[in-house]
Amino acid sequence: MKNAFAIVTLSALLSACAVAPKQQQPAPDLSDQPLAAAETRDHPDQAKEGEQAEKLPNVEMTPAMMSQLMQAEMAYKNGDWQGPYLTMMSLAQQTKDPRLAKRAAEMALSAKQADDALAAVKLWRQYAPDSEEASQYYLGLVILSDNLGEAENILKQRLADATPGARGLVMFQMQQLLLRAKDKEAASAMLERLVAPYGNLMETHVVLAQAALARNDKAAARREAQTALQLKPDSEIAALTAAQVSEDEGGAIKVLKDFLAAHPEAREVRSAYARLLVNEKQYEAARQEFLTLDKAQPDNPGTLYALGILSMQMNDRTAAEKYFSRFVDLMDKAPEDERDPTKAVMILSQIAEERGDYKAAADWLDRLDTEDPKVQFGAELRRAQLTAKQGDVAGARKLLGTLKTDDKTEQAQIVLVEAQILRDAGQAKDAFKLMEQGVKRFPDNTDFLYDYALMAEKMGKTAVMEKALRKVIAKSPDNMQAYNALGYSLADRNIRLKEAYQLIAKALKMAPGDPFILDSMGWVNYRLGKLDEAETHLRKAYTLRNDPEIAVHLGEVLWKKGQAEDARKLWREAQAKDPKNDALKSTLARLHQTL
Repeated sequence: MKNAFAIVTLSALLSACAVAPKQQQPAPDLSDQPLAAAETRDHPDQAKEGEQAEKLPNVEMTPAMMSQLMQAEMAYKNGDWQGPYLTMMSLAQQTKDPRLAKRAAEMALSAKQADDALAAVKLWRQYAPDSEEASQYYLGLVILSDNLGEAENILKQRLADATPGARGLVMFQMQQLLLRAKDKEAASAMLERLVAPYGNLMETHVVLAQAALARNDKAAARREAQTALQLKPDSEIAALTAAQVSEDEGGAIKVLKDFLAAHPEAREVRSAYARLLVNEKQYEAARQEFLTLDKAQPDNPGTLYALGILSMQMNDRTAAEKYFSRFVDLMDKAPEDERDPTKAVMILSQIAEERGDYKAAADWLDRLDTEDPKVQFGAELRRAQLTAKQGDVAGARKLLGTLKTDDKTEQAQIVLVEAQILRDAGQAKDAFKLMEQGVKRFPDNTDFLYDYALMAEKMGKTAVMEKALRKVIAKSPDNMQAYNALGYSLADRNIRLKEAYQLIAKALKMAPGDPFILDSMGWVNYRLGKLDEAETHLRKAYTLRNDPEIAVHLGEVLWKKGQAEDARKLWREAQAKDPKNDALKSTLARLHQTL
């Protein structure tokens, strides 16, 4: 049993892999760009004409007008929007200058006044009828206000005017725009009407598949996706859509796997396939797919991050360090990249600390570049711990003393870290005294109370431990770690085994895949004499987490079953990982064994 702090989760992998592709992806969010952008991309001359289309009136800037504009901007800067808005609208009507109407629209939008913004945008369009930016604002606002009828003719014309090569992209833009409508059914019906004349396009059927999926018509979604794939068998976006609308993840995996067999260079499909393998917990297969992606494009940050996360999940710290280091180096060279390397830097610091390289761990913390106060606070706590592990306990405590915060949770964390530093330095009594004072300061902090309970157990104060854990359970009935800790403690002391089993079973029901709770269940079964059940749970726990304490427990079960050599092998593995492990020492002493 342990209270493991997991800095890495697989949800992080999914978000890390969601990198905007350079080619195709289902329903890209291009709604913040003018719809005309897709049309003018193939015709630069049209783009230049669009820039000149907003003809400006010849208006003399009088001193009175200049004064009104300056006063309006100053008032707006000071938090007033309505007066400046009215000034801009009035001057726009007087001068017929679209720039003033645009400014009025911006003021209303910043104040979240959709009706006023729409009025300003209508005026803007009136004075600059060829402005694509004004049209885009107008479309967004009328759709948000559910005036879909006003948008339909404009969107219909957009599609008609688009070049054949750009029409599919315009469809995707329209789809994203219509997702903002409040009346989803009306928006979906309108989208279907708009794309109906273009049934020969793959993109049409992708859009229709997405619309059908949105209204939960999965059969129609699958039909449309298959039609899209038939029209363009080499289209990644069609394959991704077909996978998305599959009945289950198994079907989605088959769609993508079959597509990759025919089109092995399909990067986005391979990335999606790898993520699905992660969902299915096929970690090694997923890693192989990401390795293929890395080989084809070595400097892709999303791939490197995913490989780092998967390597951590598979307890391959060496590989994780390699991939995360490459990821962080790339982020240092690309400050404009929106990805945040903070988590990767913290993981690298953690890896260095685990192998005893405390200086390298501290050096990684020095590379943190974040303005997030919580991240900065957490980094300073870790810095104090690393300082203590390098032998400077006084320096570590001094560093903790410089941390000032009004947040009660953070204050409790400071006390916890200081107590841990003292305990690791052999000052257990001082550490426990600090925790006792902390319990009085933070009586409702269940995390603090939990750690206090564990420290009490280390001090041999089992009654204090049990009382504290029962208090945690009373305050936080869904705290699986508290149930597990109490159950394990009873099992380890070989007392009240029925109650211990019930407590651990409750914890395991809350978190059936937690390796430390599985370890506890294995240990209580061992105490109950159920050796086969014990071995099953412990082997599963050790597969999930190659932890020395789990190895010690599994070794003892195998020793009891007469498998002495297998037991010694596990104990040697535990010794190699943690030569000072207390559980290993006590087990070998109790069984009169040496390695």
